[in-house]
Amino acid sequence: MAGTIRPRDANELRRAVEWALNEGTTLDVRGQGSKIALGKPMDCGQVLDLSGISGIVDYAPEELVVTLRAGTPISEVEALLAQRNQMLAFEPPDLGPLLGLQAGQGTLVGAMMGNLAGPRRLSAGAARDHLLGFSGINGRGEAFKSGGRVMKNVTGYDLSKLLAGSWGTLAVLDQVSVKVLPVPDQTRTLLLLGLDDATAVRAMCAALGSPHEVSGAVHLPGRTALRIEGVAPSVEARLTALRELLADAGAGMEELGTLGSRTFWREVRDVAALKAASDTVVWKISCPPTEGPAIVARIRSQRPSVEAFYDWSGGLVWLALPQCVDADHELVRGAIGAKGGHATLIRAPEAVRAAVPVFQPQPAALAALASRVKESFDPKRLFNPGRMG
Repeated sequence: MAGTIRPRDANELRRAVEWALNEGTTLDVRGQGSKIALGKPMDCGQVLDLSGISGIVDYAPEELVVTLRAGTPISEVEALLAQRNQMLAFEPPDLGPLLGLQAGQGTLVGAMMGNLAGPRRLSAGAARDHLLGFSGINGRGEAFKSGGRVMKNVTGYDLSKLLAGSWGTLAVLDQVSVKVLPVPDQTRTLLLLGLDDATAVRAMCAALGSPHEVSGAVHLPGRTALRIEGVAPSVEARLTALRELLADAGAGMEELGTLGSRTFWREVRDVAALKAASDTVVWKISCPPTEGPAIVARIRSQRPSVEAFYDWSGGLVWLALPQCVDADHELVRGAIGAKGGHATLIRAPEAVRAAVPVFQPQPAALAALASRVKESFDPKRLFNPGRMG
């Protein structure tokens, strides 16, 4: 069984990486460990536990930026921001309950390294777009920094964009600075009732293509939800215009107020809306929005019991399928079709994740580029070896 190294600051973290490099020992890099069941199983020499490098370094609400250490839970950051009526606009999801853990255990750095964003990605951008700067250690044992505490144009590589989505396979971060935004004064949700998948996606695309600044668009079984945020007079005017725009969609309409809307979109963010039983496997498919219903229909033709809902106006499809030895990975990825997209296996038993590709297999040219990037950052393959396949 692997031992655990628990550094308390950046200096101890660097010494831990240097020791692993000298000893030829691989490292299972974890914040609070809430996403350890996402990705390929790993067999590492040591667990590098970053939970001891925790806490808020600096919060400047007037500058809309917070700086924190790597092991800081998202819940701690959100509680701090709420005191000044601010938020993480990209809505990092809490996948803990979906992965069999308690809510509130994930770290903000973990969400950044997975590039995980919720429903507001449509208007606010991905997690990587909110990462202003960071410091960390690469696989050569070298400390390095990128970016800063403000948004600015730079010459050279945008390392924040590179590391976001790397799942801890390129470097270990000890500190990050993240952009925050004010909480909208009012949030309202227009519900369209009874639309089928294809009609719902057309309605969501029409809403997103309008000038009414829709900040969330999701289709659940029987309900299609469109979120409007801002100051009260603007929200009321845009909601009225949205009702008129979609009057011919053939759906009944209801509304959720601010409190109901926040609860509803939090459940969408955390994939609670899927209500997937614990004995199902869960997939996330990114695709062109108009292709989502056809992809699900192709899967349903062979797995009629599949649960599905559509976020990001249909560009993100969440699926729950009955467990089987290969998680139906060929069926799911084969259903994507020629117009492109990629599928990630979010939840499955360890034996299944060991046997099938968890992340979308890359084309040869892209895989070669990824290998060269890995060689630059971590030539000895110290960090999370094999997690991404």
